[in-house]
Amino acid sequence: EVLQVVPGTLEISSTSIKLNWTCRLPDACQRMRATCRLAGPSFPPCEAEEVKGEEMLHGQDGTFTCPPLQPFTDYSVTISLPPSTILFTWLVRTEETVPDKPEKLWLDPSTGSLRWKALPSCKGEIIGYQLNITMRSAQDGSFLEMERLRLNSSVTEYPLPEHSPSSSYVVTMQGLTAAGAGAASLWESQTNSLDPPRPLDISCRSVRDISPSQGTAVLPLRPIAPHPEVAREHQLIVAAMRSGTAVEGTCLGEPQPFNASQQPSTYVAAVLNLTAPMDFVLGNGTHGQGYHNAALRPGSDYMVLLRLVRRSQQAEKFTCVCYSFSV
Repeated sequence: EVLQVVPGTLEISSTSIKLNWTCRLPDACQRMRATCRLAGPSFPPCEAEEVKGEEMLHGQDGTFTCPPLQPFTDYSVTISLPPSTILFTWLVRTEETVPDKPEKLWLDPSTGSLRWKALPSCKGEIIGYQLNITMRSAQDGSFLEMERLRLNSSVTEYPLPEHSPSSSYVVTMQGLTAAGAGAASLWESQTNSLDPPRPLDISCRSVRDISPSQGTAVLPLRPIAPHPEVAREHQLIVAAMRSGTAVEGTCLGEPQPFNASQQPSTYVAAVLNLTAPMDFVLGNGTHGQGYHNAALRPGSDYMVLLRLVRRSQQAEKFTCVCYSFSV
């Protein structure tokens, strides 16, 4: 009856707790004390320091804020009158935040699997891991394979895709909580141990029969999948010429339908039921649902990706072959 914590004003974040209070008996409230404490012991690896949150409350109303706190940790907020009359007590857990960066990734040579140490749920409940795997073949610099995976929190290893011994890999991994993805750990290697690591170079395939007057070019296409009857639908993505690193972003991206008034820098020119090699005329003006094989502009540089996307409940795999040319 002496003290009221204003309903709806309890604020919780990952690092703070705040409440507004009002006092009905000002004389009694002159001796009120508010404290903020750890609600229980903490244990490695999620040890939390005790806070020194104590404040004498004065007047008829005010705000009490705990000092900086740790995420995903239980605290008790108490308002009392000496010597031991508790007017208000509240047990609360601070909000989750993104997890710490995972410890280093390493390759288990006996299994070909990438391994990591499980993240502790110190800043939030670990609900999984996000892996991005990029592979480029040394024999064919135009070939790029990228995989986005979301793995269960109990998983601490993942087999790398099987490719030639000279394939190059770049892997990033992030822990996930309800608050989002944390900082990424990076692992990169050329699986051929005799060769020193080197960057993932891009060397797009050439294009023949370019006609600036008609705005067309002929692309010699081949199915990407080893078994084209399993995955037939290939996208042909046209982009303004960019650096090799941008090929990865284009391969993973979601290009917009062609819009002549907005002149998009990246668009889907065609969706092909590709089961055998074929010569495709890029820029012949054909339309389809969600795509337009628009005429190419003379004097412009282009990068074109033949892309195959395969999705499952756990993963997305993007495989791209790039072509580059000038009109």
